[in-house]
Amino acid sequence: MQIRRLVVVAVVTLVCARPVAAQQRPLVTEDPEPIGAGRVLVEGGLDYAHDQLYPVSGLKGNLVRVPTIGISVGISSIAEFQIDGGFFDHLAINERRAAPLSSELTVVGDTTHDVSDVVVATKMRILAETASRPAFGIRFATKLPNASNESGLGTDSFDFMATLLAAKTVQSVRVAGNFGFAILADPTRGDRQNDLLLYGLSFARAFTQQVEFVGEVNGRVSTRSGDAFPGTESRGLLKLGGRYTRGALRLDAGAFLGLTSFDPTAGFTIGFTYVVDAFKVP
Repeated sequence: MQIRRLVVVAVVTLVCARPVAAQQRPLVTEDPEPIGAGRVLVEGGLDYAHDQLYPVSGLKGNLVRVPTIGISVGISSIAEFQIDGGFFDHLAINERRAAPLSSELTVVGDTTHDVSDVVVATKMRILAETASRPAFGIRFATKLPNASNESGLGTDSFDFMATLLAAKTVQSVRVAGNFGFAILADPTRGDRQNDLLLYGLSFARAFTQQVEFVGEVNGRVSTRSGDAFPGTESRGLLKLGGRYTRGALRLDAGAFLGLTSFDPTAGFTIGFTYVVDAFKVP
């Protein structure tokens, strides 16, 4: 009876943890596996970025985002709907540069704040993973212009992204890759855009059923000849971190380094993810 109970507990733990494992905090490289039909995933956290630059407004400083919020809803066994954003972005300004929209600023003093831009997305798994083939999926996303030009933290422009997703588990390592494109509007004019390539490569190494070491490189590359429009430059981050999962709750932390002159020099993120069976899909 005792052995049987241990087996049952182990199975229940794996079932509860699996939907959480399909999500990526503290990483941003997307896994093609959805959370599952009728499940709702909520994630939140705090981000800190040192020497964050805003080329459109010319502001540079230390950025705190708290709380960052993400909600994913499993609308079928192969698809989910996602909303990501944040309630409060606070920039401690240590430098002001001449920039295309610096004249629009209403910032007085050495700090500014605003809400984060919201990203609305749909992710769908196209092919499930097999012993000889990775899982494949696709994700479409739109960034809404919630942060304003006047605060210096926004561009007041809509952006669109489409990404091909792939992932494979080999023994205790999960590797995910993203490749796609983004259409970013020029925030200084309404009649032109910049097309960028999106990339991401991540890994998650499981040491136990609860503890993982994770890392990624993720960013975008401008395809425009010459200088990119302000706010549409090439960017990238290298991130390393860890995750601890217990049932439907997962805690995470990570540190990152910027890969271009437009990225923060360094920063960190901490947060949580929680998933619940919320409704039944007919």
